[in-house]
Amino acid sequence: MNSLPVAIRTVRWMVRDTFRQSLATKLFWVMLALTAVCALFCLGVSVSGDAPGPQHPDQLPVYVNRLDLPQIGWDKIRQDALAGTKRDDAARVGWEEAKRLGLKGFTLADAERTGRDELLRRRMEAVTPEETARVGRETVEKEGLRIVDGQVSLGFGLHTYPLRKTREAAAREVQLWLAGVAADTVGVLLALLWTAGFLPTFLEPHAVTVLLAKPAPRWALLVGKCAGVVLFVALHATIFVGATWVCLGLGIGTWDARYWLAVPLLVTNFAVFYAFSAFLAVCTRSTVVSVFGTLLFWVLCWAMNFTYLRVTAFPVEGLAPLSAFLVEAGYWVLPKPLDLSGIFFDAMDAGAYSTPVPELDAVKQSKRFQPELSVLASLTFAVGVLAVAAYEFRTLDY
Repeated sequence: MNSLPVAIRTVRWMVRDTFRQSLATKLFWVMLALTAVCALFCLGVSVSGDAPGPQHPDQLPVYVNRLDLPQIGWDKIRQDALAGTKRDDAARVGWEEAKRLGLKGFTLADAERTGRDELLRRRMEAVTPEETARVGRETVEKEGLRIVDGQVSLGFGLHTYPLRKTREAAAREVQLWLAGVAADTVGVLLALLWTAGFLPTFLEPHAVTVLLAKPAPRWALLVGKCAGVVLFVALHATIFVGATWVCLGLGIGTWDARYWLAVPLLVTNFAVFYAFSAFLAVCTRSTVVSVFGTLLFWVLCWAMNFTYLRVTAFPVEGLAPLSAFLVEAGYWVLPKPLDLSGIFFDAMDAGAYSTPVPELDAVKQSKRFQPELSVLASLTFAVGVLAVAAYEFRTLDY
C-alpha cells in the first residue's frame, strides 16, 4: 500500500489537483494579469542617445559622476584620470591611493574582485554632455574621453531621466527593481497570502477523508499538495521573468541572461516559507492562522537575518556571549530572505548603480558571507519543517 509507485502517482495526482484548484479559484488568472501589467511597464521603458560602446575589447566604459564634477573639477579629473571615482571611495583610501590604483568608477570591492592590475589595464574615462559643452567636444575627443549622453524613458515617455551609464546598466536597474524588490518581496508575500488557503481547504474533514480512504500514504498527499503549490508559483515566476525580460529587451535592446537567475531564487524563497505555512495548516487547519502566521514568521526571519548581519559587520560592545550565540544560532537555523536578495544583487552586478544594504555589504567585504551555506541552510529548514508536518498529518485522526 505504501510502495514507491503508489506514492509517486499520488504526488503527481495532487500536483494536477493543485493546478485545477488554482484555475477554479481564478488565482491563476490573477497572477497572470499582474505579470501582464509588469510586462507592459517594461515595454514602455526605452533608452535614447546612448553613447557608443568601448573602442577596444579590453576597455571598460566608466563614467564621470555628475555630483563629483563641481567638487573635483575638470582639470583634476583629467589630470588624475579618476573619472567616476566615488567620493566615499576616495575618502576611505585617500586621494593619492585612489589615483594610484586607478579606481575610476569602481568600489574597493570591485578592485579586490577584478584585480588592481586588471582595472588599470581596462581604464577608459567618460564625461557628461554638460562638461563636453563647457570644455569643448574637440578637447574631449582629443583627450580620448567617452561622452555619456542619453535619457531613460518610462511609461512610453510619461517620465524621463538622464542616463547615468549605459543602456545595459539601465536595463539591469529596472530588472533589479522588478525581481529583487517587486517579485522577491511583494510578489513572494502575495503568493504566500493567496496560496495559504490551499492546504487548509484540502485538510478539511469533508474533503480529505475521501482521499484518506484510498490506498495512498498520507505523507505523499501532503508532499504532493506542497509540490503542486511550489510548481504553480515556479511556473508563474518563469512567466514573469520571461515576459519582462522579452519586453525590456524589445524596449531597450539589451538581453542580459543573468536576469533569469531570479527564477530559482524566487522559487527557493517561496518554497522555504511555504513549508512553514504547510506546518501551520496541518497543526491548525485554519487559513487565517496560515496567512498571518506565515507573514509574522517572514518578518521574524528577516529581522533575525538583519540582526546577524548587523552584529557581524559592526560588533556591539558589551554583547553577552549568550546573546551572540542565540543570534548566530537563529541565523543558521531560520530562513534568510535578506541573503537571497543579496545573492541576486551580486548576480546582477548591481553595486555599480544601486546602493546595497550596508550591513550585508560589510559582511561580504569581511569575507564572512557564505551564500552557498546560506541557501543550503534555508532549504534544510524547509525540508525539516515539511517532515514534521508530514509526521503530524500522519498521526491526525479524522
